[in-house]
Amino acid sequence: MPMLKQINQFEKIVYFVLAGLLVFVLIFSLIELVMLLYASIVNDTALRLDNYELLDIFGFFLLILIGVELLDTFKSYITRQEIHVEVIILIAIIAVARKVILFDPFARGVVAMSDMTLIGLGVIVICLSGGYYLIKKAGV
Repeated sequence: MPMLKQINQFEKIVYFVLAGLLVFVLIFSLIELVMLLYASIVNDTALRLDNYELLDIFGFFLLILIGVELLDTFKSYITRQEIHVEVIILIAIIAVARKVILFDPFARGVVAMSDMTLIGLGVIVICLSGGYYLIKKAGV
């Protein structure tokens, strides 16, 4: 029993350290997003953003959203010793949606995704959505 208690304490310490590091990353990501948005608006004389600038900004928003959801998962585990599968699936859906949203088929100099990669992303979205639906329906 004492060994199990030590393992649980070590696990909590790891979660605290990860949560602290994630907060640190989120703060700097938020600062970088604000600087990117400010630079994009102020430096452009027409006061409009190009497509690639909008994609960068949306990417940062979604990345920060993923980080906040991960932080919520850590907080939930530290306080209640439980991991919500629903939140994990939502994080995965947001991550895949970020990949799909930021996909620019007309980007120059960037290798476009193959057909199989796009089909794979579609299958992942369908599976994650189905899993989320089943979890919500089960009331877990």
